[in-house]
Amino acid sequence: MAATINTYLSFKDTAAEAMDFYRSVFGGDLQRSTFAEYQVSEDPAEQDKIMHSMLTTPSGQVLMAADTPNSMEYRAPAGHSLSLSGDDEAELRGYWEALAGSGTEVMPLAASPWGDSFGMCVDRFGVSWMVNIAGPGGESATAVEDAEVGG
Repeated sequence: MAATINTYLSFKDTAAEAMDFYRSVFGGDLQRSTFAEYQVSEDPAEQDKIMHSMLTTPSGQVLMAADTPNSMEYRAPAGHSLSLSGDDEAELRGYWEALAGSGTEVMPLAASPWGDSFGMCVDRFGVSWMVNIAGPGGESATAVEDAEVGG
């Protein structure tokens, strides 16, 4: 099996709610286990916390998350964004509407200088998202960057 990079989000007591929301946005199969199932905490207040959850979307994308134990410091997400890109405008606009509609638009989804539609938002769980929809011709900024990196 080839190595993969997957997004793993940390939450403070909202992992179950967040992952249910992401399943409503992206669809797919959601699996989760609690602290109680893994027997990782004797604190009764932590038994229902999410120890591990994994959403596998119909397109095979993976998003994972967990709650932060009370014994560990929780820091709200900062300094990074999750990026959604492609050429299926209806699909990506649907994601945008759900994510931005649940939180705050940072930059409206609109025509960009590179010819695509691009927007940035923070969802209601504090996760930053960027959405890039390939413009006419179907070659998004991501495809151009990949070609430049590859040679």
